[in-house]
Amino acid sequence: MSLLTIRNLSLSIHGLQILRNVSMEVAPGRILGVIGESGSGKSITAFSVLQLLPGGASCTGSINLSGKDILSLSEAEMCGLRGRDVGMVFQEPMTALNPLKTIGDQVAETILIHERVSKAEAMVRAADALQRAELPQERFPLSRYPHELSGGQRQRVVIAMAIALKPKLLIADEPTTALDVTTQAQILELLKRLVAEDGMGLMLISHDLAVVADLADDLVIMRQGEVVESGPAKTLFGNLQHPYSRALLEASAHVPERGNETLEQPLLQVRDVVRDYTGHTHGWWGKTTQFRAVDGVSFEIRKGESLGLVGESGCGKSTLTRAILGLEEVQGGEILFDGLPVFTHHHANQIVRRRMQVVFQDPYGSFNPRWRVDRLITEPFHLLSDPPKGAERDAAIAEALESVGLSASDAHKYIHEFSGGQRQRIAIARALIIKPDLIILDEAVSALDVSVRAHVLDLLADLADRFGLTYLFISHDLSVVRSITDRVLVMKAGKIVEQGPTDTVFDRPNHPYTQQLVAAAPVLPAGIL
Repeated sequence: MSLLTIRNLSLSIHGLQILRNVSMEVAPGRILGVIGESGSGKSITAFSVLQLLPGGASCTGSINLSGKDILSLSEAEMCGLRGRDVGMVFQEPMTALNPLKTIGDQVAETILIHERVSKAEAMVRAADALQRAELPQERFPLSRYPHELSGGQRQRVVIAMAIALKPKLLIADEPTTALDVTTQAQILELLKRLVAEDGMGLMLISHDLAVVADLADDLVIMRQGEVVESGPAKTLFGNLQHPYSRALLEASAHVPERGNETLEQPLLQVRDVVRDYTGHTHGWWGKTTQFRAVDGVSFEIRKGESLGLVGESGCGKSTLTRAILGLEEVQGGEILFDGLPVFTHHHANQIVRRRMQVVFQDPYGSFNPRWRVDRLITEPFHLLSDPPKGAERDAAIAEALESVGLSASDAHKYIHEFSGGQRQRIAIARALIIKPDLIILDEAVSALDVSVRAHVLDLLADLADRFGLTYLFISHDLSVVRSITDRVLVMKAGKIVEQGPTDTVFDRPNHPYTQQLVAAAPVLPAGIL
């Protein structure tokens, strides 16, 4: 018996066809994985179930939830159904939560909207929901605000809100994309446990086959608003037929060809670096405390090498990166770039700084949307003592854009006119334009679809070969680090706990923390490629 049945669902927005004859089912106690790249229609299919659609949207076909014809319900009836019969877990918990309300109030709000109970009773039930989401009150009181929690803890609050009324169906839209590997594994295991305990159905939306490989009972693969393949997950993984499904699978396991030579000469030397932060125990005038974010870290990056840095959120990766870039001075140790100190007289050494660039995780968020591409990618020119002007500047812009597979004419466009993968190419062009020696890639492909990610990794490998670049690759995605790096560092609580050749560290990890990371990483079923 099906809990949710979607039959021949077609959707258009102001006459533009978005979905075409989409069909899928979710049974009680089972997990349906909906896989596809950005624009495939997977999220809009989920929003159709909740009728959370933009103006001008028109649906045909049928959506049946526990005997209710969703497309025939009024908005008032849908309001009664959302949150009570269907729960929703969104991709970005910080935007899904109200920063001005405590976590207890936000979970209780779901209960108060749908049931006539007192605030006190709602708070008791909110505490129970948070407990089930593995946020016990002795450690996470109801009075906490979202900003006081980590990313994984915020996502648990969103899950607690979604399950507070024990809905029949739970929809999780990319619930682990921005999370580190161990937190991702914990959230997926939590969702699996809740499905088993409550007997609800789960629609898990993801762009990554490996994420749902061990979790989903059934699988639907979507492309350009259509279902191209579906069936039981175990059967489907062993017998993918559609070319798009095969392409997704191959992109998930893609390893770029790399031929750049690594020299023995060190380019970057980090020696016994210490970085402390000062805090207060009770407000601004409370007792001063010291938190050590980076604790005696030492390593080298050789010229032409690609070095990976992995670890959970809060391990000190970002703090260390800011220090290397000359953005935050360290309290102990030293950082040398090609023999020159990164800091001189308590200021960043500009001679060193212009030889390093960074590519951030979110290309859209790291660009000013009011500027055209030519101005965006020439931002690093401020590091040069004599930046190019006129025709020389135009030539540099054209060279940078064409080197990442874009056109010189793209210089006159705005960033919103590009896809996610194109934006990341523009971010790489910005990093390349002053011809640096070292590029730091901070989660640069974690938000991309698997096929786009494969193209960007190929691009990075090609650029390294052509320009002799050195990379420091920071990521929580171990499969990406394995495919693009020569050596890897594993960081925990401000310390490097293990380092060595990438294959050696991942195949034969010595430190218990490294073993934990490797065990938590999602992998595709063996023998399906």
